[in-house]
Amino acid sequence: MSYKILEKKQIAPQVHLMKVLAPDVAKASKAGQFIILRIDETSERIPLTIADFDAEQGYVTIIFQEMGKTTKQLAKMKDEDELQDFAGPLGTPADVRDLGTVILVGGGVGIAPVYPQVKAYREAGNKVISVIGARNKDLLILEDEMRDASDELHVATDDGSKGHHGFVTDVVKQILDSSEDVARIVVIGPPILMKVAAGMTQPYGVETIVSLNPIMIDGTGMCGGCRVSVGGETKFACVDGPEFDAHKVDFNLLMSRLALYRSEESECLQNHECTCKGDN
Repeated sequence: MSYKILEKKQIAPQVHLMKVLAPDVAKASKAGQFIILRIDETSERIPLTIADFDAEQGYVTIIFQEMGKTTKQLAKMKDEDELQDFAGPLGTPADVRDLGTVILVGGGVGIAPVYPQVKAYREAGNKVISVIGARNKDLLILEDEMRDASDELHVATDDGSKGHHGFVTDVVKQILDSSEDVARIVVIGPPILMKVAAGMTQPYGVETIVSLNPIMIDGTGMCGGCRVSVGGETKFACVDGPEFDAHKVDFNLLMSRLALYRSEESECLQNHECTCKGDN
């Protein structure tokens, strides 16, 4: 069985949106879950968070950034092309319920997995305050969609080209320092952003949840590659997560494990680029 690409488009520099026809996956998907795809039978398996899904039309939306060999190959695919594998939904769905006021934070490509949660939390009856950020305005994604799905939307850019000049954590702190009674904060983005956010929110005593993206292979808890330390206990992000209590996550260990195969990944990408040049 293969999975047809219904739509593929670039939405920011080196960031692409892809709608994939996968009726069974779309029907079972919930906010917070992910899929693992494989381009062809010789490709590696890569996990990508579900950015949206439509059970009636049978498609799942993924958003990815060109980083390594596989994502660069994926970026060259087009409408009507097919993927070999598209397994999911995987992981534990987000714990979405009516809590009151919830802040959802997306940094960079992390805005993509935040989007379905924004919709889900609002549908559950919460007041949803969304905070999104990127290095500059050109790298912001899903801004209109996030605005439509949220009660409030705040934008931050590192260079001040749009919205608040600074980081998303600055905006979250301003909200926490106001009279707003916040029940939960969800943060998804680069590990350093989630680490900083966890440290910033802890003194306020507000429940803070992060979605972790460790190295992952099978996505079923068998390989152990995605193990993380949470509250001093070993957890597997693929089955126990990907969401965890931010105040209990060992972010230093997470980031060190993410760097384990950096040299091998770089070598693989260089070999791929050399092969592509040779083919031309």
